Amino acid sequence: MDNMIRIGEVIKELRTERGLRQTDLAKEIGVAGNTITQYENNTIRPSYEVLVDIANFFNVSTDYLLGLKDF
Repeated sequence: MDNMIRIGEVIKELRTERGLRQTDLAKEIGVAGNTITQYENNTIRPSYEVLVDIANFFNVSTDYLLGLKDF
């Protein structure tokens, strides 16, 4: 599977595991609420900066978000 397609699934999985709404995550990383929806639906891809912010927030590696590593 294309890793960039998987990123939306990973973000959604991490978010829902922590009981967060899309708007909660958006506020934490400084993006608009509908942006998270677009990431999770793979409509748009996060910038490198936002990818790092998401990884830091969830305490995972960017490689994990990209589907390159298991953690």
